[in-house]
Amino acid sequence: MNIRKITSMTMFISFILLVLTSVILYIVPQGRIAYWADWHLWGLTKTEWSNLHINLGFLFLFAGFLHLYYNWRPITAYMKNKARELKIFTLSFNIAMLLTLIVGVGTYFEIPPMSSVINLGESIKDSAAEKYGEPPYGHAELSSLKLFSKKQDLELEQAVELLRKAGIQFKDGNETLAAIASVNKLSPQDIYNIIKPAAGSSGADDRGNFPDSPMPGFGNMTLGAICSQYNLMFPVIRRGLEEKGVKADAEMTIKEIAAANEKDPMAIFEAIHGVANESSQPQ
Repeated sequence: MNIRKITSMTMFISFILLVLTSVILYIVPQGRIAYWADWHLWGLTKTEWSNLHINLGFLFLFAGFLHLYYNWRPITAYMKNKARELKIFTLSFNIAMLLTLIVGVGTYFEIPPMSSVINLGESIKDSAAEKYGEPPYGHAELSSLKLFSKKQDLELEQAVELLRKAGIQFKDGNETLAAIASVNKLSPQDIYNIIKPAAGSSGADDRGNFPDSPMPGFGNMTLGAICSQYNLMFPVIRRGLEEKGVKADAEMTIKEIAAANEKDPMAIFEAIHGVANESSQPQ
């Protein structure tokens, strides 16, 4: 048994698998969407792909240290000059360090092409939000049926009846949507679609109340869609935003508005929240 060969092959195989899991995690939907829609790829969930990536990383790191140990002489040879003197800052080392610094600094300051790589990943994740849909709120799948029904203004008894009629197996309203979905081999989103008709009578009244914190997927929503969802008058909101130094159009998403005005999405949310509250005050 040749330990040196086993070490090299372990590094090679774990590296290939690390590249694969890195690509998958690069394109996987945001957690709130992946868990809500019960996203799978090749039978594995987002969490399982993440766990696999972490453990493969440790395996690659361990094999890397062994590889360093077994190949220490060739590595030190790379750091020697023509006089065979050990010199760490050789031309090759300096170029490698410079390339690493460029990528690191470029990523921190969001300089192309490093920022383009990040933006591409974000756009892929945003398209997943459009494909699979957003949950009503963060980690809604972890809420019990009882709590979820309360938050979504659903009649619990009617929701239970709808699930029974659909042949959904569950014990009672204390089970989470994720648990109910798992037993019935569905996604939490599927469970929500079944019980949606159990909407209560107060939903229309709540519709006009602008929330105090960003709703899931807020950055991907257009300003027009937000105004429509919360019964806000777009001309009033746009005028109020302009008074706060924010220029926006109805078809622009919050992320696009933030970028155009050199602000972050949270600042845009606070601006809309302020205008919405001001416009709802009696004159």
